[in-house]
Amino acid sequence: MANRKLQTAGRPRARGFTITEIIVVVIIIGVLAAVIAPRLIGRVGASKQNVALSQANSLATAMKLFVNDHFMPESGTSIEILWNRPGDVEESQWSPYVDSENQLKDPWGNFFELRIPPEVNADFDIVSLGKDGQRGGDGENQDIVNGQKLK
Repeated sequence: MANRKLQTAGRPRARGFTITEIIVVVIIIGVLAAVIAPRLIGRVGASKQNVALSQANSLATAMKLFVNDHFMPESGTSIEILWNRPGDVEESQWSPYVDSENQLKDPWGNFFELRIPPEVNADFDIVSLGKDGQRGGDGENQDIVNGQKLK
């Protein structure tokens, strides 16, 4: 018994958190997560839209170079014309206008559309159909066209 007093003498007694204190902290963290998470998720969506607009503008520049070097594509031509050599362009005159086929996809993984005749621009439109991949829509689902500001 004397040894026990010697071992604990001079040491403060360790005290842990009560279950009530732990539950209160967990509830506070849950409330904060519920309030902050939707705002962060909304910003991720907006940033994807900005990336899509930037990509559409870059692809429009690549398409202008293609047109200058070769010809104006016909209606219904795929954006993949910037990556895959068209049959009427000689192999010796061909070089892809993008570094990879993935550059032809928007942040949601869908291919951009090449629209001829255009609905917004003078020669052609480069369009992302947004998160849902369907024409029209609001928010993250809105269509994004080169040269156009986001709503």
